[in-house]
Amino acid sequence: MATSQKKQKEKMAQVVAVLEEVYPEASCALLWQGDPWKLLVMGRLSAQCTDARVNLVSVPLFERFSTPESMAYANIEEIEEIVRPCGLYHTKAADIKEASRQLVEEFGGVLPSDMDSLLSLRGVGRKIAHLLRGDVFHLPAVVTDTHCIRICGKLGFYPQTEKTPHKIEKILTAIIEPDKSSDFCHRIVQFGRDICTARSPLCHVCPLAHLCAHHMGQAKRKK
Repeated sequence: MATSQKKQKEKMAQVVAVLEEVYPEASCALLWQGDPWKLLVMGRLSAQCTDARVNLVSVPLFERFSTPESMAYANIEEIEEIVRPCGLYHTKAADIKEASRQLVEEFGGVLPSDMDSLLSLRGVGRKIAHLLRGDVFHLPAVVTDTHCIRICGKLGFYPQTEKTPHKIEKILTAIIEPDKSSDFCHRIVQFGRDICTARSPLCHVCPLAHLCAHHMGQAKRKK
């Protein structure tokens, strides 16, 4: 292993340990109630929408459509009307209806665990696929959402100008212990909401300040 990657792995291990202490319970912010299909649907609805809003919208959505079958053969306009508050409702409604149909007709109603099969479902990209693999199947998974991309860049694991999710996924996969990866992603999201916010990061109380390349760089410039 190259020395630089070894150092990055050691630093990441420290970051993981701190976040485990701050957030002992790592959990998905989407309230999917242990139903893989619901997490699939909610994951798609969460694009450019807050998890809190998705949780609210999902209550009437799953009251009306409680199974993949009921959504697969539903009236698209009815789905659109319910998911409208999540934004991009035409596209999202079409995606969750078709993905539900695929799940029923191509996979016997059982969510697949392999990446290729998950990516074959309409509206499912690598982010949602990793979310499903991590939370449903407890497999190694790096979910490169906006919090993860922004914060790991500030920590110095790659240039902050790097914004390509797939490239960042590869970088982080190489330095995070596989069995820690899924929970790390949930914790980094919570950390991004509580402390390392995009607009007003609370650097003065940040438990990762001593590991943050961005923070330490700012400190040096002020001297």
